[in-house]
Amino acid sequence: MRHLQRRILVTGGAGFIGSHLCERLLQDECDVLCADNFFTGTKSNIHHLMGKSHFEILRHDVTFPLYVEVDEIFNMACPASPVHYQHDPVQTTKTSVHGAINMLGLAKRVKAKVLQASTSEVYGDPRVHPQQESYWGHVNPIGVRSCYDEGKRCAETLFFDYHRQHRLRIKVARIFNTYGPRMHPNDGRVISNFIVQALRNEPITVYGDGSQTRSFCYVDDLVEALVRLMDSPDTFTGPVNVGNPGEVTILELAERIVQMLDSRSKIVFHPLPEDDPMQRQPDISLAEAQLNWAPSVPLEEGLRETVAYFRRLLA
Repeated sequence: MRHLQRRILVTGGAGFIGSHLCERLLQDECDVLCADNFFTGTKSNIHHLMGKSHFEILRHDVTFPLYVEVDEIFNMACPASPVHYQHDPVQTTKTSVHGAINMLGLAKRVKAKVLQASTSEVYGDPRVHPQQESYWGHVNPIGVRSCYDEGKRCAETLFFDYHRQHRLRIKVARIFNTYGPRMHPNDGRVISNFIVQALRNEPITVYGDGSQTRSFCYVDDLVEALVRLMDSPDTFTGPVNVGNPGEVTILELAERIVQMLDSRSKIVFHPLPEDDPMQRQPDISLAEAQLNWAPSVPLEEGLRETVAYFRRLLA
């Protein structure tokens, strides 16, 4: 249990994962400052938190410096779906790089501990499977996804340089595909796409032949890992993979969602997007050893919760 006095900044706190993290930190009796520019985050994600005495919201873009007094920083700010991060790729890179510099600068000034929400995309289209933290990745530096992939890789570089040069207390989490309530219905991510299309009885869009794999982690499991990582000894910096190692093909996922919703949707196939990775599965042995963490929510259960959310949203 954290102490009430812990003041925690969550950048991107009105986003999908950020809002769940804010909720959890409030349950742990923390003072929470949620900073968001509302590019992909929404006030509806945090509306239920706004009346709470230990919750504060600040409209702020992390590409600009922020001057607040906090003890810990969760740097979650960055559009994380291809639809959103490719909308303004220059701004996406700025959010990752300038955002990291500004949050690291803030942490250095106030002597705060700072966690970077990195991504499995640092591995690119991997040649190693499953992916371990020791793998350096296989990333196209000039492709349409590079703004996100390379932006997050550069952010990791900055975090470790600040750690070495300024003895900053850092944590780096490499987040794999995450799903759950409060996903944006138009974010282009596979689970939200499939559920929305199935609820509307529209064709289910599968890119390629559907044989590419992903590993999906329910948002509550992910938040638990982030909290444990922040609370872990300062000697453990990461990077650490955070995700569910249960691997499914995209086609299998589409069929499962159609069946679950008893939808009339038909599956249609489209060309694979540029640089779309064929395999994605985390090796979480480091998280198991260092954080005593493993995901506990089965895909079927998590999908039910997510479907229920989208039913309410689309109604």
